[in-house]
Amino acid sequence: MTRNAWTLSEDHVDLRRPAQAPRPVEVMALPQRLTLDLARTALVAVDLQNDFCHPDGWLASIGVDVSGAAAPVAALAAALPGLRAAGVPVVWLNWGNRPDRADLPPGVRHVYDPDGASTGIGDPLPGGSRVLEAGSWSAALVDELVPGPGDLHVAKQRMSGFPGTPLDAVLRNLRVDTLLFAGVNTDQCVYATLVDAANLGYDVVLVEDLCGTTSPGFCTEATVYNVRQCFGFTTTSADLRAGLDPQEP
Repeated sequence: MTRNAWTLSEDHVDLRRPAQAPRPVEVMALPQRLTLDLARTALVAVDLQNDFCHPDGWLASIGVDVSGAAAPVAALAAALPGLRAAGVPVVWLNWGNRPDRADLPPGVRHVYDPDGASTGIGDPLPGGSRVLEAGSWSAALVDELVPGPGDLHVAKQRMSGFPGTPLDAVLRNLRVDTLLFAGVNTDQCVYATLVDAANLGYDVVLVEDLCGTTSPGFCTEATVYNVRQCFGFTTTSADLRAGLDPQEP
């Protein structure tokens, strides 16, 4: 069922959207316990793609230990069936730039190619793919994460998934208020997107074990602190499962 639609006939338009009965569940979280309305909740999974998480991807090719980025993949794969069964939409938010890089300002390019001579966004990798290019292996989800037929995909070109993308329009059309966040890097793209979502008026919940990073541990600690202190809430996939299925041990 389309969540945002009119009912049409030849001589009549009913502007009422399809009713969504509340589906409240209680979830342990910090700094306070939450009641989530699953009818108004979506999961946003950020940058769980080959260039960031795969041993043949871009970060690994420039010497970054990607084990921290790959760490949440198995936990997210295990959490997805329960979320989908509960009717929670899944939005895959992957970095994917235009092949001509016309959507990249110099500040973003500099972050990933600080001396102008390194392997940066759009440059070729040994396997033939180009770094973070939309439609390429580099921008594709890792094999362990299989999109469902009803999942949505949004490409981004910044650390935040909102500037210059249809993400906000997609979420508004889903008629959701609450966003669960998963992905990488916790302290960079996940956090930037979460902060922008909070500033746009969404309720934001960081699912800690469904996020990972290649940064030092103190970066995650600071991110978790700031989410709880300034923007929203944190929970775990175990607490989510317990809320979705109170009978689960």
